[in-house]
Amino acid sequence: MRLPENLRESLKRPLGLLLKDSKVTKENILKNIPKEAFLITVGDATTEKMIKLGLDPSIQIVDSVEKRRKRDLPEGRVQTTLHCNNPAAEITEESITVIKKGFKEVVPVRIIVNGEEDLLVLPVVVYAPENSVVMYGQPNEGLVIVAINQKIKDNAKKIMALMA
Repeated sequence: MRLPENLRESLKRPLGLLLKDSKVTKENILKNIPKEAFLITVGDATTEKMIKLGLDPSIQIVDSVEKRRKRDLPEGRVQTTLHCNNPAAEITEESITVIKKGFKEVVPVRIIVNGEEDLLVLPVVVYAPENSVVMYGQPNEGLVIVAINQKIKDNAKKIMALMA
């Protein structure tokens, strides 16, 4: 699936609550997620920040790139490591398969993407279990917190269908 030009602008809007950079603290995050939530992070900086705050994500999707610059993978305890290829502005069938597999593995699971992980927020939202929270960075703005519910899942499915 490739991202068409006409969807690019709408995908810049956060899928959930946007916490401004200055407000991203452990206390503010915990106030905005359900207790015992299944935490999922998409992005190297977001994953690293959550680990440093002591909020260990069950699923971590990273690509070793931040703002188009190579970086080291975030440190942290990982039980299962999976890999997939996902070019920029695309969502591959391979990445969807690996995401689904990640939800069945022993956590914490790190999915290392060869390519770009940004759009993988969409299939993560679609296939995430109940009581999940997906967190990703909104460039130069802050942290987006998406509490998974049916409405959010349906919205992500609709966007993915427009990409097909």
